[in-house]
Amino acid sequence: MRAGAENLLRATTNNKVREQVLLELSFVNSDLQILKEELEGLNISVEVYQNAEETFSIPLVPLGLKETKDVDFTLPLKDFILEHYSQDSSEYEDEIADLMDLRQACRTPSRDEAGIEMLISYFLQLGYVENRFFPPTRHTGVLFTWYDSFTGVPVCQQNLLLEKASVLFNIGALYTQIGTRCNRQTQAGLENAVDAFQKAAGVLSYLKETFTHTPSYDMSPAMLNVLVKMMLAQARECVFEQISLSGIRNEFFTLVKMTQEVAKVGEVYMLVNTAMNQEPVKENIPYSWSKLAQIKSDHYKALAHYFTATILCDHELQPGDDEDQQEKALSQLYDYVPEGLMVLAVLKDKVQRKQLGKAHLRKAIVYHEEALRVCGLCKKLRNIEVLQEVLTAAHKRSLLKYAQQETEDDFLSLIQAPDILSKTEHKIETIAPQFSKVKVKDFFHKLGPLTVFSAKQRWTAPRTICLHHEAGELGFSLKGGSPVQVYCLDPVCSAASAGLKEGDYIVSVDGIDCKWFGVSEVLEKLKSVGKQSTEIEVISCQDTAASLHSKSATYSMGMQKTYSLICLAMDEDKIDQTKKAPLKLPFLSWGTKNRQKAASTLCLPSAVAGSSQVKKKLSPFTLFNTESSLY
Repeated sequence: MRAGAENLLRATTNNKVREQVLLELSFVNSDLQILKEELEGLNISVEVYQNAEETFSIPLVPLGLKETKDVDFTLPLKDFILEHYSQDSSEYEDEIADLMDLRQACRTPSRDEAGIEMLISYFLQLGYVENRFFPPTRHTGVLFTWYDSFTGVPVCQQNLLLEKASVLFNIGALYTQIGTRCNRQTQAGLENAVDAFQKAAGVLSYLKETFTHTPSYDMSPAMLNVLVKMMLAQARECVFEQISLSGIRNEFFTLVKMTQEVAKVGEVYMLVNTAMNQEPVKENIPYSWSKLAQIKSDHYKALAHYFTATILCDHELQPGDDEDQQEKALSQLYDYVPEGLMVLAVLKDKVQRKQLGKAHLRKAIVYHEEALRVCGLCKKLRNIEVLQEVLTAAHKRSLLKYAQQETEDDFLSLIQAPDILSKTEHKIETIAPQFSKVKVKDFFHKLGPLTVFSAKQRWTAPRTICLHHEAGELGFSLKGGSPVQVYCLDPVCSAASAGLKEGDYIVSVDGIDCKWFGVSEVLEKLKSVGKQSTEIEVISCQDTAASLHSKSATYSMGMQKTYSLICLAMDEDKIDQTKKAPLKLPFLSWGTKNRQKAASTLCLPSAVAGSSQVKKKLSPFTLFNTESSLY
């Protein structure tokens, strides 16, 4: 509706019509904004999937699963089995039903390792299905519909890669939900949370690198880059909670270490917040997520300054202390010190220590107040009680610490506390998905070895050859693995006369399927040829060079920036060598090399390519293709 109104607004010259269209557009846009806010509350709320135990921790952000519509594989796969593999498709009804049941179960996975394993199983099964039933040159007719996790915009395509990419996204999202549900009051719970967020980052990073040019905002490279950073930041936050779980000792070197660790958390959240506010992510990232990243950045920076102030105010240099070690440790916190101050002098001078400590407390209070202010700006965050409690408690603690210091001020009281340098001893990085750990069996194993019986290969229908005894000889040899292949065929033997050809694959012997048999097993079945005739079924590989194309177009309802294209069938014209006329290149001929990589969705059947001698009429849309590895 909005797109139509915008087109009318651009086309019309009637002022009255323009005013009416502008009014309608304002209503539509306001309704869309309300719907977007409601969707945010349903699918991307910070409060959902949190641990049910009473905790005193800032909430973590989970990703919502992508939703999808039902898909019926039955008719397309049965038709393809009959047409492409020349087999009775009714024998594969159970396998097709198993595939559909697995897909249906993946729409509502359990939020644990069993749910992860089920999603990975379906993802791996899709790899088999893609090779079995989805040739690169045409489409099977299965339409996949997935909804954007953030905007709710549907994306419909006949490309199985949309299905695979969406399942990968849900694997990463499920890991984030597992991480947020962990009990962060125990070491084991925090370890599991760190592991879950690192694995989530690994899956999302793999998705970004493997599936490009996605037509869905939530799987765009820019958005995935932000999500990976956010998951690693949450893993870093859990690491800090883990090392501080048993309590932070009020000891000089311990506080120095904790100061740099917590400064690192504030730093990574600052980078996340900066990334969230960059185009084009800014328009689609949930407002509450962006504000929560800003709040956490300010909160953890405030803690770093509070710890530094505690070092300076509570730990005066004693005669037995190691001055060099303390000077070295304190120097690591600063990139620079205020003018007129030296680290060793600050350690020895009680007044300077107090004044610099108070400067850090003032900066901590400023950060705490900014975190509380930003929290108050977001309605969703304002209603999260535990977040308000954590921020308020930290603010009051800094105020109390500042009030405990001496009230007399001198000229040093106005110095600005320097920034704290971050440092960590704990490495946080993405954990790549380990798909090999999940073992799955190809549902369509009966079709034969995938290296031979795939959608890319084209075969003749099975032919029955009757073998007869010829002085104990078959008249041919066998080679290869599964299935075995005929070679060194004697052209005058009875098998050749019956229609056996060099290079044929034997798929059955006396009605026994032998597509998975090796040479020794097939020979064992053929031993009876010395006593009686034996019937074998063979197939021949067809030339796949003359591939078919199909008309296709991407459909994405309501999306403002739809990655859409139209790809119409085109075959190479063979140039008549006898003609002297120079070759004329068609308009937009630059796209010829890329036509096989075209995106695909709503498939329109194209005519079978005719003889190469027949002159073709080129459509003006023939060469509109993209070098997209996904769509």
